[in-house]
Amino acid sequence: MAKIDMSVDLGGLKMPSPVVVASGTFGYGTEYLGAVDYSKLGAVTAKGVRLGPWDGNPMPRHCEVPGGLVNAIGLQGPGVDAFVRSKMDVYNLEVREPYGVPLIANIWGGSVDEYAEVARRLSNSVDAIEMNVSCPNVKAGGHTFGQDPAVLSEVVGAVRAATTLPLVVKLAPNVPSIASYVRACEEAGADALSLINTIPAMVIDIDTMRPVLGNVTGGLSGRCVHQVAVKAVFDARRVTKLPILAMGGVYDAAGAIELMLAGATAVAVGTALFSDPGVVAKVYDGIADYCERKGFGSVRELSGAMKMPGEE
Repeated sequence: MAKIDMSVDLGGLKMPSPVVVASGTFGYGTEYLGAVDYSKLGAVTAKGVRLGPWDGNPMPRHCEVPGGLVNAIGLQGPGVDAFVRSKMDVYNLEVREPYGVPLIANIWGGSVDEYAEVARRLSNSVDAIEMNVSCPNVKAGGHTFGQDPAVLSEVVGAVRAATTLPLVVKLAPNVPSIASYVRACEEAGADALSLINTIPAMVIDIDTMRPVLGNVTGGLSGRCVHQVAVKAVFDARRVTKLPILAMGGVYDAAGAIELMLAGATAVAVGTALFSDPGVVAKVYDGIADYCERKGFGSVRELSGAMKMPGEE
């Protein structure tokens, strides 16, 4: 295989690979040691962190469905100070030092001030910030900020003022048109975008006639959301030059390549990790092989390379 340059730049975050793991599917970065080839990761995105401890949603919290998974974990976590105190030293020792893999912190909160304070406290510990403004599982907090471009602009601007780290904003797919949200992020100082988050969903047990999840509703992820993600990336790319970290139903290299052709700079693997941790290496190797077959010397040439109808 020819040597392909697999490095990418996600809004100032230099990554040796375009393959990332999605927040909420990889713990705090060390849980998959021995099961995942970290040398082929561009970054790890840690589980969501807010200012204080958060218990998450009641059990049951997840349910497998045809083509995917519906979850309502509810962003359970120890809070930002405990995260820095108990997780970062372990990550640095077991992942950053041996593999050189940067850490992206996914943050959320119930107010603009909380988002900003969490980002400020993380500024000397992690390599980039991913703002979750679109989680459908929390009754009070994150999702409301992603449903109004004006409010979204306010919270992104506050986080931008609180940190100099590369700032990635994770957007919701369930909006009438993504363009206004993309522009709000760009104008408020975001360095990159992340999409898509899970899609609001619900599962009912017809025998008990009750919702399966303790939270009643949750977020749908997996193969079944992939084409929604492809269109969201394509729509976002048409209105911005910001780098895009794309996710949604990436189970193999083909799914990752499709997202990159639509305009993504990098791709994240999420739900697929639960059934096959080896998918990280398969996606990385498959992207490199595709670039060689198509005559690309760099994976960066793949981003947005889709040909429109009528083009040669």
